[in-house]
Amino acid sequence: MYDLRTLRENLDTIREQLGARGADVPWDKLRKLVDERRALTSQVDQLRHELKKGSDQVAQLKRSNQPAVDTMAAMKALGERIKNLEGGLREVEDALIDLNLRIPNLPHFSVPVGRDPSDNVEVRSSGPAPKPPTAPKSHWDIGEALGILDFDRAAKIAGTRFAVLTGAGARLERALINYMLDLHTTRHGYREVLPPFMVNRSTMIGTGQLPKFEEDLFRLRDEDYFLIPTAEVPVTNLHRDESLDEAMLPLRYTAYTPCFRREAGSYGKDTRGLIRLHQFNKVELVTFSIPDQSYDELERLTSNAEAVLQGLGLPYRVVTLCTGDLGFAAAKTYDLEVWLPSQHLYREISSCSNFEGFQARRANIRFRAAGGKKDARNEYVHTLNGSGLAVGRTLVAILENYQQPDGSVLIPDALRDYMGGLERITKS
Repeated sequence: MYDLRTLRENLDTIREQLGARGADVPWDKLRKLVDERRALTSQVDQLRHELKKGSDQVAQLKRSNQPAVDTMAAMKALGERIKNLEGGLREVEDALIDLNLRIPNLPHFSVPVGRDPSDNVEVRSSGPAPKPPTAPKSHWDIGEALGILDFDRAAKIAGTRFAVLTGAGARLERALINYMLDLHTTRHGYREVLPPFMVNRSTMIGTGQLPKFEEDLFRLRDEDYFLIPTAEVPVTNLHRDESLDEAMLPLRYTAYTPCFRREAGSYGKDTRGLIRLHQFNKVELVTFSIPDQSYDELERLTSNAEAVLQGLGLPYRVVTLCTGDLGFAAAKTYDLEVWLPSQHLYREISSCSNFEGFQARRANIRFRAAGGKKDARNEYVHTLNGSGLAVGRTLVAILENYQQPDGSVLIPDALRDYMGGLERITKS
């Protein structure tokens, strides 16, 4: 979301910088609304000035015991005219705000220009892509053979794009959640949060899910609540409409939540397995930073997410998303991609993004400069977030990368204490 003055003065520049990223924005309609708002605001201000002068004139006439009926009638008519214009101005502003909320964030200058994921740039990797074992099995075949994944019963009780984990599978999911939370809180210095799993409309607007992506969300029928698509939404909004002391920053939070997504645009994609579900678990990292330090924080946050993959011994790489693949609210994003032997490719397991002030303007999250002076600047914070990690996809990567010729799956060393000492999952 952009400041309306900035939008008015820099509309052509913003449109040019967004390029194809802003292809869905109705720029001509936006410009018309900007011009209408400016004209109506000027007209209302001028008429308010005339009304004040007229009111002063009425008061002067009454003090002089002169007739004021005609002047009062004129001021009443002027007041009605102002009221009607203010109603029109509110309609224009509401329409302008709605369009403004649909304009993507501007990419950081360091983001590579590109059209789609093929133009993303690899930054680093854990090493060369591993040579796959002979005929590696997919995670769904492994899980079903071991009796720890059940998609048929999930379809019976819920529908497609759901899964039931049982036995060692359910315990492995829980172990991953605890491992990630312990790592981020004890080694990386994040404060753990357990937020609500449903939020109101203002919260969804604050982080950029609404109004543009409403079709991707699950909404309650009788209440204007939404199931969260990621913990980023409630955790970022913890400080909505607040002004934080600079000395408090950076603030770093981590949260485990289930996440709910309709996956409205993904029909036919990843229809089998755990990659693209309507409900999945995730451990999220959220940071609030002063602007001057936010890109250092992005590097830190990304390395914290990487540490999970390193601790689990999973092969991965880090890529910078190009302008054509960048998310709506992000100014810059690193994707962490884990190697899946059955697919012979890397798949995204975490996106770590700096939104700069984009979300903070929507959610009105500011900070006061150190010193506490009355004239201290009151700027918008920069918000960042990343998956640390998507739990289901991490489980997928473990099943596929730790599969054994006899059909069993080794447990990574880092998880064995969380699994009660279990070293290997075998068919029960």
